[in-house]
Amino acid sequence: MIMESKASAHWQGGLKDGKGKLSTESGALKETPYEFSMRFEDAEGTNPEELIAAAHAGCFSMALSNILGQNDMTAEAIDTTATVTLEKTDAGPTITKVHLDLSAKIPGATEEAFNKCANEAKAGCPVSRLLNAEISMDAKLVN
Repeated sequence: MIMESKASAHWQGGLKDGKGKLSTESGALKETPYEFSMRFEDAEGTNPEELIAAAHAGCFSMALSNILGQNDMTAEAIDTTATVTLEKTDAGPTITKVHLDLSAKIPGATEEAFNKCANEAKAGCPVSRLLNAEISMDAKLVN
């Protein structure tokens, strides 16, 4: 199986005074603005790291659902927040880590089975495997 997904970026101007637009082939993003202040100065709007966080949270949640199913469990709810850390390093700004906060309601799941599945999803989801960063997780089974 080979899948390809496309997104594009258009940028005009210098780093600090320029402006960009992000679009996805699906149309989920359509000329969504982004700029330096949104990325480095907490201005309202999105940035590449936020989009990576969304991709990781979504990918991980789907991977966990799949692994739970392979272990005869079905979640009533999986809630994941990914926090992407961008730090200045000698090489320049670098994504150094991602932290996943997971809360899941899985009827009949034991803590041991839940943690095994969550760790397998953390290691195996395609976005986790893509990122060259430390990936940590806090996982909570809700009953």
